[in-house]
Amino acid sequence: MAVKKIKEGIYFVGALHWDRRLFDELIPLPDGTSYNSYLIHGENKTALIDTVDPTTIDQLFVNLKKFKINKIDYVIANHAEQDHSGGIPFILKEYSEAKVVTNEKCKDMLMDLLLIPEDKFIVVKENEKIELGGKTLQFFMIPWVHWPETMATYLIEDKILFPCDFFGSHIATSAIFDQEHFYIPAKRYYAEIMSPFRNNVRNNLEKVKKLDVEIIAPSHGIIYKNPKVIMDAYAEWASENVKNEAIIAFVSMHDSTKKMAEYLREALVERGINVHYFNLTVTDIGELAMTLIDAATLILGAPTVLAGIHPLGAYAAYLANALRPKTKFASLITSYGWGEKASEVLKGLLINFKGEILQPVTAKGFPKENDFKQLDRLADDIYNKHKEIGLF
Repeated sequence: MAVKKIKEGIYFVGALHWDRRLFDELIPLPDGTSYNSYLIHGENKTALIDTVDPTTIDQLFVNLKKFKINKIDYVIANHAEQDHSGGIPFILKEYSEAKVVTNEKCKDMLMDLLLIPEDKFIVVKENEKIELGGKTLQFFMIPWVHWPETMATYLIEDKILFPCDFFGSHIATSAIFDQEHFYIPAKRYYAEIMSPFRNNVRNNLEKVKKLDVEIIAPSHGIIYKNPKVIMDAYAEWASENVKNEAIIAFVSMHDSTKKMAEYLREALVERGINVHYFNLTVTDIGELAMTLIDAATLILGAPTVLAGIHPLGAYAAYLANALRPKTKFASLITSYGWGEKASEVLKGLLINFKGEILQPVTAKGFPKENDFKQLDRLADDIYNKHKEIGLF
């Protein structure tokens, strides 16, 4: 990725990972990702804000060499996760005078994760500043977006906020200032990374709104020259508001549960409810996570397998439990051969779910007339619940 000028003396020098398709060996990356590192030239000092994943360290060094950088005074570590911090040991080896500037919690993590010696750190606290000469860096703690040690760096004179993962998006693009196509990558990123911490997101959003910010430069994805668009999106996503939407996420071995899912889908649509429909054997979990941000209702469809729930159904339930969505209602549609255990297992998997679990529909074998009546009953229940909370 070529160097990109943001303002005078402020440059994107990070790396694009065009072909990375999995993050943390868990999260699909259909558009790759970026590791945004920023070089700040003051009159007296030079700072590097965040580094890159170690697999792309060569890109960072190529960009630094373009500036013929002989000295880096400060490496600002906003967050200890290795996709941002992993390049720090390489930078310290090349620029031995550099000090790592971070908070106490992040320092401890970096010492554990990267074995950086304690004497290489400068520890900063809330509102503390570092002068570079005509450019002043100020630090604010923004914990749990999405790790406990995360902080943001604010460049006072240029009104730029560097919040690391906060407001990020997984996308590899040379158009890093593209404000037209930010929404889906940013929403997907929020769903997968930030949504379990929406209370903290709201608190930290209010905190950064108090700053005079003209540009938001996160450490993944798009740089925002209009901060309002991403701040407004985060305010909506992190709210407790839901939409007139239902998710049906199902897996079926012999088409019994699939037939139930299809019937329920059409019954909900007929009642004016927007449906997101996922066959878990082919679903991108990022797409499912995005719909969990807004949907009022989640219906899991899975048959009983070996006295439990089908593993793909269990995985979807585990995901929903981990993401702690604001979904208000949940239920199960299931079929079984000789013993039904899926509904019992599902309740144990949704321990973090704070909404109401509606009466499930259970079919013995292929669904029959009475089972379809029960699916209509469930559709009516969902309609009435949506109506009660003002979605119609």
